[in-house]
Amino acid sequence: MPADELFRSRLENQIDLRHPLARLSQRMPWTALEQALSSRLPATQAGGGRPALPVRLIAGLLYLKHAYDLSDEAVCERWLENPYWQFFTGEVVFQTRLPCDASSLTRWRQRLGEAGMEELLAHTINAAHAMQAVDARELSRVIVDTTVQEKAIAYPTDSRLLEVARKKLVLLAKRRRPPNFE
Repeated sequence: MPADELFRSRLENQIDLRHPLARLSQRMPWTALEQALSSRLPATQAGGGRPALPVRLIAGLLYLKHAYDLSDEAVCERWLENPYWQFFTGEVVFQTRLPCDASSLTRWRQRLGEAGMEELLAHTINAAHAMQAVDARELSRVIVDTTVQEKAIAYPTDSRLLEVARKKLVLLAKRRRPPNFE
């Protein structure tokens, strides 16, 4: 912990440790998860670039992103405001800077691959099962929402392109016409 954080209040003294995220944070097998995910990451070159972000931070952010259905940018912004999220990702004192750039989450997801994401999900489910937050019977069947939703997409059809061009020409003609022209 840096010297300037020595006099700052610890997160565990500021939050309710009975909060679901605080309880899950204390029950998650972070060491095992870090070892499992680290083995899936390519070895870094000695002296090449800045050090990697902590696995717990990234794993926690990825969990929060999917649990709350947020974009990478939104999860980073909400992390900044929420002491429970910071505690969940392993912070000791409240942070006032973004944990990482949102693009870092994309790169980590790509490096972990599908198997790494499944490993993260498995550790989370095992922790929830150990906390008795989920029953084994609830895990026997998966329900997938495949609802199709309409999107307001305007495809560039020929008639639409011609209409856009016509409107622009009319607008240009109105700007160029002589003042006394009727």
